[in-house]
Amino acid sequence: MRALSSLGPHARVRTTRFGATLMALALLASGAASAEARSNAKLATTGADPIVSTSAGLVRGTVVSDTYAFRGVPYAAAPTGNLRWRPPAPTAAWMGVRDATQYGANCAQPDAPPFSAQSLAEDCLFLNVQTPSLSAGTRLPVFVWIHGGGWTGGAGRDYDGTLLSKEGVVVVTINYRLGALGFLAHPALASVSGASGNYGQMDQQAALRWVQANIKHFGGDPKNVTIAGESAGALSVLGHLISAGSQGLFTRAVVQSGSFALKQQTLAQGEAFGQAFATSVDCGNQSAACLRAAPVSKLLANFPGAAIPGMVDGEVYKESFGTALAAGRFARVPVINGVNQNEQLIFVAIGTSVTGGSYVNLPGGDPFAITAATYESTIATVLGVSAARAAAIADVYPIEAYPLGFIAFSVLDNDASWACPALQMNQWLAKRVPTFAYEFNDANAPARFFPQLGAATHTNEIPYILEEPDAPIQQPFSTDSAALASLMRDAWSSFAASGQPDPAHVAWPSFGGGTQQRVMSLEAPGSRVVRDFSSRHHCDFWAAG
Repeated sequence: MRALSSLGPHARVRTTRFGATLMALALLASGAASAEARSNAKLATTGADPIVSTSAGLVRGTVVSDTYAFRGVPYAAAPTGNLRWRPPAPTAAWMGVRDATQYGANCAQPDAPPFSAQSLAEDCLFLNVQTPSLSAGTRLPVFVWIHGGGWTGGAGRDYDGTLLSKEGVVVVTINYRLGALGFLAHPALASVSGASGNYGQMDQQAALRWVQANIKHFGGDPKNVTIAGESAGALSVLGHLISAGSQGLFTRAVVQSGSFALKQQTLAQGEAFGQAFATSVDCGNQSAACLRAAPVSKLLANFPGAAIPGMVDGEVYKESFGTALAAGRFARVPVINGVNQNEQLIFVAIGTSVTGGSYVNLPGGDPFAITAATYESTIATVLGVSAARAAAIADVYPIEAYPLGFIAFSVLDNDASWACPALQMNQWLAKRVPTFAYEFNDANAPARFFPQLGAATHTNEIPYILEEPDAPIQQPFSTDSAALASLMRDAWSSFAASGQPDPAHVAWPSFGGGTQQRVMSLEAPGSRVVRDFSSRHHCDFWAAG
């Protein structure tokens, strides 16, 4: 019997759901439940419901727009009870066929509209797979997306990989523990090595190990895995580049807006926060037992809105990201690294700033309070510089050159905190690996979570790669923006396949060294290579300061 998976999403096979399930149970019961035996159990049922084997059991997916989708597949055991604040454990095997047509629960997170709704779930270590083919022997490139959200919010289900999958890529999106449950350090939780924290990053490593063990059953090539992420997800990608526990689990990396937090906290700083946090959740005795018994709702209520910039725990991370990148202590894989034209604008527009990896409120929390009279003092306060340095910055970015004071401030803050660190990252990376730099410059990007602000700001590029079906605003793409989205998906899928972003009709050279510094300006209607990124963002000025 030929499997439906070898014929395409809409083919029909003369079998029944009962027959397919019976065969699956027979395989398991007869001792053919080993990984090798289950690798041949790619079954299908009438109605085009594909069944695929994994190392823990069989899963039934569904068909979505000419691709196969498998949702809510567990990659690790539920980190509950005594497994709270421990490295992820293997998931238990199951009998029969597990339904994988619905997403699993989001990891516990606070209610943070419009980005996410509250979840109290700890049983959340699920991933989703979308593939254009299940044909036996197919080895398609794999694209693993790590969501952003400050390491306190978000989920894999927020991103739809249908369009990218249609480019010939197996797309995997993942959940991982967030907030206190994912990134709390505390002496009582320390492992034998003395390290604690970064459990969310350990989850991601477990998901990547699952990909290595299972993705061939979904048409993917475990030897051709690209990891990608945006914001906190991009910081996670940097973490994998430098973490010994991630080596060998991926072959390429995409860093979208991940340059803003290259210096992590120390373990001592993290554990000091953890002890204060324990007291805030009524665990003044500082015991692991009390912390593991604390209600999820209390943990969420007392944890900050973001876990950035992360922490050097000595085990998952042995040094800060920037230190490791500068010294060349990172995986030798091709990298795409980029930023949006004014990442900082959305933060400044709501009265805050992401500076040095920390969230700093503007004076009074009011962006419209930035005037000619308060401009230099705002620069000094938010950037933590002297009055003389603030005056020098104001000379380079005169407030009268911009329509509003907070726009002037967002531009300088963006250059200091996002653009020039991205350039520095490109320089470090390009010394040792093929590096492809970009700046996303579509000022008319469609609104998804906030209105258009007249510049390409943080998160604007995501729907050009992956759809965001649950975003509160679904403004359509213009014709030009749709063309740019197609080009970007083409580039990202090409990079996943070969390590070279090669979109149709546009040559994307590597960043280069010395004075080359070639950056792809992703624009609508026409993208182009530029060499003035450093001068436009005044990076020599910021480096000298």
